Amino acid sequence: MSDIPACPQCGMENTYPDGDNYVCADCGHEWPMVAAASTEEGAVVRDVNGNVLNSGDSVVVIKDLKVKGSSIPLKQGTMIRNIRLVDGDAEHIEGNSDKIKGLVLKVCFLKKA
Repeated sequence: MSDIPACPQCGMENTYPDGDNYVCADCGHEWPMVAAASTEEGAVVRDVNGNVLNSGDSVVVIKDLKVKGSSIPLKQGTMIRNIRLVDGDAEHIEGNSDKIKGLVLKVCFLKKA
């Protein structure tokens, strides 16, 4: 078995190195080799701009989001204070807004405040 990781987007193992990136031949997804190495060591959570997020940070929502189980949408510019990182998951954080409690949000819709 090779040490080349499976594609994080589709899960297929038909991947190959190309310069400083890994490329999935099935879905065309490309990701840096450095990011693959850091996820093996420990999940590094980054916002949409690439800034590292830590527990206790504040983040801002970058677009309007519909919230399941609530009739109130999460508006662009809403501040989420005192976030918590989800163990083993570099794509989600937990936090509370002023109006909605117990949110689990994807980091691709957040930027560090």
